[in-house]
Amino acid sequence: MIYISHLFKDLEFESPSDEFTCGNEPSNRDKNRYRDILPYDSTRVPLGKSRDYINASYIRIVNSGEEYFYIATQGPLPGTVSDFWQMVLENQANVIAMMTREVEDGTVKCHRYWPISLDKPLELKYFSIFMENYQILQDFIIRILKVVEKTKGTIHFVRQMQFTNWPDHGTPASAEDFIKFVRLARKSHQRGPIVVHCSAGIGRTGVLLCVDVVFCAIERNFLFNIKNIVTQMREHRCGMIQTKEQYHYCYKIVLEVLQKILTLD
Repeated sequence: MIYISHLFKDLEFESPSDEFTCGNEPSNRDKNRYRDILPYDSTRVPLGKSRDYINASYIRIVNSGEEYFYIATQGPLPGTVSDFWQMVLENQANVIAMMTREVEDGTVKCHRYWPISLDKPLELKYFSIFMENYQILQDFIIRILKVVEKTKGTIHFVRQMQFTNWPDHGTPASAEDFIKFVRLARKSHQRGPIVVHCSAGIGRTGVLLCVDVVFCAIERNFLFNIKNIVTQMREHRCGMIQTKEQYHYCYKIVLEVLQKILTLD
């Protein structure tokens, strides 16, 4: 544990790899959930031909020659829900992994960007969002969403998965359901980057990305280095994996998976 804490401290000394000019522009400040958590200019996700702003970053992680592609983003605000869906459609993403509840500990963490029921769509200026189906499991909810682009009439299906059992403080006591969640997100992926968000898009989001890459490496019998994976994430979005506890949790999950494999052998 002490060694892992030292590894995390080493990461803290690494400087930001780019500028945050776009996120700091006065016209974009209201689009940021947190003033101090912004995307790098070089890896931010541009919207449309005019390259409009959303607080989201492309993240590419390379491990043993394989590349893993994600969008890490903040939980949408009331004024950025349309931007969020524009981003999902423009990037042809078919999986959204949500790592937060809408409200935690009395604080709004994410504005709801999907319909509340099967009978009534969420109507936005350019999109209609329909919930086709949903399944409530012990620690997460799966929603099948149909997005209709109003101007073109094109239809896009997205599987949104919301992990609901991350405690307000710390990390989940049991790793088992989170492991199922990460594996199902990867299994559901068909095209585009996997879109992942929590509230700020760096803490729990970073844990999911790291664990997903490691699981893929284990399945293929590839070597992996958690510190290297986190370093790569931080080169694309500042502050990925926020706390020492989250960093420890990545190791804990991986250890559980490896122990199960050894038991089966």
